[in-house]
Amino acid sequence: MAATHTRQPTTRQNWASGLTVFAAVMLMIGGVLAIFRGIMGIAKDDVFVATPEYVFRFDTTGWGWLHLALGIVAVLVSFGLLQNAMWARIVGVGIAAFILIANFLSLPYYPVWSVVMIAITGFVIWALCVGRRDDASARYESDRYERTPHHV
Repeated sequence: MAATHTRQPTTRQNWASGLTVFAAVMLMIGGVLAIFRGIMGIAKDDVFVATPEYVFRFDTTGWGWLHLALGIVAVLVSFGLLQNAMWARIVGVGIAAFILIANFLSLPYYPVWSVVMIAITGFVIWALCVGRRDDASARYESDRYERTPHHV
Protein backbone atom coordinates (compact mmCIF):
# COMPACT_ATOMS: atom_id res chain seq x y z
CA MET A 1 0.00 0.00 0.00
CA ALA A 2 1.41 3.37 -0.98
CA ALA A 3 0.93 6.35 1.24
CA THR A 4 2.15 9.87 1.00
CA HIS A 5 3.05 11.83 4.06
CA THR A 6 3.23 15.55 4.27
CA ARG A 7 6.36 16.67 5.96
CA GLN A 8 5.87 19.26 8.64
CA PRO A 9 8.55 21.90 9.14
CA THR A 10 10.98 20.92 11.83
CA THR A 11 11.14 22.68 15.16
CA ARG A 12 14.40 24.31 14.12
CA GLN A 13 12.76 25.78 10.98
CA ASN A 14 9.83 27.09 13.00
CA TRP A 15 12.20 28.54 15.59
CA ALA A 16 14.32 30.29 12.94
CA SER A 17 11.36 31.78 11.08
CA GLY A 18 9.81 32.86 14.38
CA LEU A 19 13.02 34.60 15.36
CA THR A 20 13.13 36.44 12.04
CA VAL A 21 9.57 37.70 12.43
CA PHE A 22 10.22 38.71 16.03
CA ALA A 23 13.44 40.48 14.99
CA ALA A 24 11.56 42.29 12.22
CA VAL A 25 8.88 43.47 14.64
CA MET A 26 11.46 44.53 17.24
CA LEU A 27 13.48 46.36 14.58
CA MET A 28 10.32 48.13 13.43
CA ILE A 29 9.43 49.15 16.98
CA GLY A 30 13.01 50.27 17.63
CA GLY A 31 13.02 52.20 14.37
CA VAL A 32 9.77 53.99 15.17
CA LEU A 33 11.07 54.88 18.63
CA ALA A 34 14.34 56.10 17.09
CA ILE A 35 12.30 58.29 14.74
CA PHE A 36 10.46 59.80 17.71
CA ARG A 37 13.72 60.22 19.58
CA GLY A 38 15.22 61.93 16.55
CA ILE A 39 12.26 64.27 16.25
CA MET A 40 12.62 65.16 19.95
CA GLY A 41 16.30 65.93 19.47
CA ILE A 42 15.65 68.04 16.37
CA ALA A 43 12.65 69.95 17.76
CA LYS A 44 14.09 70.95 21.12
CA ASP A 45 17.69 70.91 22.25
CA ASP A 46 16.69 70.93 25.91
CA VAL A 47 14.71 67.66 25.86
CA PHE A 48 17.79 65.61 26.73
CA VAL A 49 19.78 66.39 29.83
CA ALA A 50 23.47 65.64 29.32
CA THR A 51 25.77 64.49 32.08
CA PRO A 52 28.48 67.10 32.57
CA GLU A 53 32.05 66.07 31.83
CA TYR A 54 31.12 62.95 29.89
CA VAL A 55 33.61 61.64 27.35
CA PHE A 56 31.18 61.89 24.42
CA ARG A 57 29.67 65.30 23.67
CA PHE A 58 27.34 65.82 20.75
CA ASP A 59 24.96 68.48 19.58
CA THR A 60 21.49 67.11 20.29
CA THR A 61 20.10 68.48 17.01
CA GLY A 62 22.73 66.59 15.01
CA TRP A 63 22.17 63.57 17.22
CA GLY A 64 18.45 63.85 16.51
CA TRP A 65 19.04 63.78 12.74
CA LEU A 66 21.20 60.68 13.14
CA HIS A 67 18.53 58.85 15.15
CA LEU A 68 15.87 59.95 12.67
CA ALA A 69 17.83 58.56 9.70
CA LEU A 70 18.65 55.29 11.49
CA GLY A 71 15.01 54.90 12.51
CA ILE A 72 13.71 55.40 8.98
CA VAL A 73 16.15 52.86 7.55
CA ALA A 74 15.31 50.40 10.35
CA VAL A 75 11.58 50.61 9.60
CA LEU A 76 12.18 50.10 5.86
CA VAL A 77 14.46 47.11 6.51
CA SER A 78 11.91 45.56 8.87
CA PHE A 79 9.39 45.48 6.02
CA GLY A 80 11.96 43.58 3.96
CA LEU A 81 12.49 41.17 6.85
CA LEU A 82 8.77 40.48 6.99
CA GLN A 83 9.01 39.55 3.29
CA ASN A 84 11.92 37.24 4.24
CA ALA A 85 14.35 38.96 1.87
CA MET A 86 17.99 38.00 2.26
CA TRP A 87 19.16 41.58 1.58
CA ALA A 88 17.01 42.73 4.50
CA ARG A 89 18.64 40.19 6.82
CA ILE A 90 22.12 41.45 5.90
CA VAL A 91 21.20 45.14 6.03
CA GLY A 92 19.21 44.48 9.21
CA VAL A 93 22.30 43.23 11.02
CA GLY A 94 24.22 46.31 9.84
CA ILE A 95 21.55 48.85 10.75
CA ALA A 96 20.98 47.19 14.13
CA ALA A 97 24.72 47.44 14.79
CA PHE A 98 24.65 51.16 13.95
CA ILE A 99 21.62 51.65 16.21
CA LEU A 100 23.42 49.80 18.99
CA ILE A 101 26.49 52.03 18.63
CA ALA A 102 24.36 55.19 18.44
CA ASN A 103 22.56 54.19 21.62
CA PHE A 104 25.84 53.50 23.35
CA LEU A 105 27.08 56.95 22.41
CA SER A 106 23.83 58.54 23.58
CA LEU A 107 24.10 57.07 27.08
CA PRO A 108 24.74 60.49 28.70
CA TYR A 109 21.60 61.97 27.14
CA TYR A 110 19.11 59.22 27.94
CA PRO A 111 20.82 56.43 29.91
CA VAL A 112 17.99 54.05 30.82
CA TRP A 113 16.41 54.08 27.39
CA SER A 114 19.81 53.69 25.72
CA VAL A 115 20.49 50.54 27.74
CA VAL A 116 17.06 49.14 26.84
CA MET A 117 17.64 49.84 23.14
CA ILE A 118 21.13 48.31 23.28
CA ALA A 119 19.59 45.10 24.65
CA ILE A 120 16.81 45.08 22.03
CA THR A 121 19.13 45.68 19.10
CA GLY A 122 21.58 43.12 20.43
CA PHE A 123 18.77 40.58 20.36
CA VAL A 124 17.81 41.67 16.82
CA ILE A 125 21.37 41.07 15.64
CA TRP A 126 21.41 37.64 17.29
CA ALA A 127 18.01 36.67 15.87
CA LEU A 128 18.98 37.68 12.34
CA CYS A 129 22.26 35.80 12.53
CA VAL A 130 20.89 32.48 13.81
CA GLY A 131 18.17 32.08 11.16
CA ARG A 132 19.90 29.98 8.50
CA ARG A 133 17.09 28.90 6.24
CA ASP A 134 14.48 30.97 4.58
CA ASP A 135 10.92 29.89 3.93
CA ALA A 136 11.55 29.42 0.20
CA SER A 137 14.11 26.66 0.74
CA ALA A 138 11.92 25.04 3.39
CA ARG A 139 8.95 25.11 1.00
CA TYR A 140 11.08 23.61 -1.79
CA GLU A 141 12.15 20.73 0.42
CA SER A 142 8.60 20.20 1.62
CA ASP A 143 7.29 20.11 -1.97
CA ARG A 144 10.10 17.79 -3.04
CA TYR A 145 9.32 15.46 -0.16
CA GLU A 146 5.63 15.38 -1.07
CA ARG A 147 6.36 14.57 -4.74
CA THR A 148 8.54 11.62 -3.87
CA PRO A 149 6.46 8.45 -3.42
CA HIS A 150 6.98 6.78 -0.09
CA HIS A 151 5.99 3.24 0.59
CA VAL A 152 4.91 2.05 3.97
